Amino acid sequence: MSENQLKGCVAIVTGVSRRIGIGYAIAKRLLEMGADVFVQSLTRYDAQMAWGADNIETVLAELRTIGPRVEHTEADFLDPHAAEQVVAAAVQAFGHVDMLVANHAYSLMGKLEDLTAEHIDAHLQANVRGTLLLVKAFAAQFQKNSGGRVIMMTSGQHLGPMSGELAYIASKGAIHQLTLSLSDYLVRRGITVNTVNPGATDTGYADAALYELVKEHSPQGRWGEPDDAARLIAWLCTDDARWITGQVINSTGGGW
Repeated sequence: MSENQLKGCVAIVTGVSRRIGIGYAIAKRLLEMGADVFVQSLTRYDAQMAWGADNIETVLAELRTIGPRVEHTEADFLDPHAAEQVVAAAVQAFGHVDMLVANHAYSLMGKLEDLTAEHIDAHLQANVRGTLLLVKAFAAQFQKNSGGRVIMMTSGQHLGPMSGELAYIASKGAIHQLTLSLSDYLVRRGITVNTVNPGATDTGYADAALYELVKEHSPQGRWGEPDDAARLIAWLCTDDARWITGQVINSTGGGW
């Protein structure tokens, strides 16, 4: 992909907190292609997880060595006003936004016996409501006739069972099913909408047993890397992908 293919474009990428994460890889790719990037993080969420949090200032500093026009905000999509605030902050920073990559995810394990109303609601609020409101706010500020891009993220719940993550997959299933209808609504306004399932991606969350299990079932004998997803998502942001919309793309290396 051309180094300046996205020059003059502005992208919001949510869920950019850790250098090992998919969000960081996406932001890096877009910067390398000339885009200006506004990133959202939620450091306290990562800090309470087993993988821990990176220093966000270090993350931003490293991104700015690739492309200097990087702006940032902390936002929690459990807050119903956060999505609108993120888009407004990006518009204030750059004047407009051409692309939205809704990469953030609220993800806690939970089998049927573990479910509570609060557990379910948190996943739906952050992943479904947060994403829908981001798309709404993005579309409201988009003033062009073409070149708009929305890219959402699902998981592999439609390819195989994930019975230990029921609230999470309920929310990701909703994103999957929203794709076609959002695409239909926005395509005549010059905005394409696609969703990516990146498959099992090595972002540091798996224990040793899960790591080996996924490798064993992978036709290519490895986990996905964050840049595997980032390459596809960056391409979907380009004009080369203008004819593709309403699609849920499984980028899984042939596995599940």
